[in-house]
Amino acid sequence: MRVDLVIQPHLAAAEMAELGRLAERYGISGVWVSNHLDGRDPFVNFVPLAEGTQRLRLGPTALSPYEEHPMQMAKLLMTLNEISGGRAQVAVGGGGGTIDSMGMKPERMVRTVRECLEILRLAKSGGRMAYEGEVFQVRGLDTGWAKAPPPAVFGAANGEQMLRMSARYADGIMTSDFTPVRLRWARAIIDPVREEIAGDAATFPLINFWACHIKETREEAMAEARLYLMARGTIWAPYIHDVVSAEEAAVVARHYPAFVRAYRKTSDIAGPPRELVDKIVERGVTACAAHEIDSQIERFREMRAAGATGIALCLYNDPADAIRVIGEHLVPALKDV
Repeated sequence: MRVDLVIQPHLAAAEMAELGRLAERYGISGVWVSNHLDGRDPFVNFVPLAEGTQRLRLGPTALSPYEEHPMQMAKLLMTLNEISGGRAQVAVGGGGGTIDSMGMKPERMVRTVRECLEILRLAKSGGRMAYEGEVFQVRGLDTGWAKAPPPAVFGAANGEQMLRMSARYADGIMTSDFTPVRLRWARAIIDPVREEIAGDAATFPLINFWACHIKETREEAMAEARLYLMARGTIWAPYIHDVVSAEEAAVVARHYPAFVRAYRKTSDIAGPPRELVDKIVERGVTACAAHEIDSQIERFREMRAAGATGIALCLYNDPADAIRVIGEHLVPALKDV
């Protein structure tokens, strides 16, 4: 099972490179960076990491064609891929909070992301290209200068239509916050498409983005998880129903504003019962003391059995400490799963 990391995007390039070198030493497969409003440009910020590693895959998740035209996205991706010697990766999705901040109301999202994936596919094949879509047009883009093995282009997809489309047009799929139950649901959508077009359902990559809070004590880990819980899909419908009862989900829905107010400000979410919040944390993210990390191995094995070929563990504060624990415990335990 592939083990990747997701690093916070505000870190300086030098720190990102240091964390990446540490991850590579521990056998971690790839490093992603979240596409947040408080982040640095991911392609530029990854250059020192690309130059300082030999094996690690690297790239941003999730970029949106609403914020970056696919032609420009292609040039950025292909340039990073050349610098890294063919190790670049990108996950493309609808955009979420980023397009909200731009005041955009996306229309035809599945079609728009599909056309972006098609343009990236053409660009990574090398040479001069033209594309006439319903949303995007590209004329004269030429990536004939690209000599490295092509980058990996993932669809960032959680919904049924986006999953089905990404299975057809992407090299792999990245889901977010999926429990084993939802991973099996996703595979039931993805696999028939892959069998139809390539016969590779058993090997088609599905990487599950998963929040990971590893601290010295369980209490510290739970507190950090609550601090960032608003950003997890787990508290929103329909995903909340994977971790709590219908009655508990209704309580969470009534207190959505409290989760928003607490985000990155306080681990005390005023309103919903602490027991309920902690239940969501325990079932919807990894939050544990470093010495308890082995208790998480079975969770990731269940994800693998449900169809995930990899996990992308999102780290928050003190990422170097978490990388060491992941590298010493999870990577060897999941290597042959």
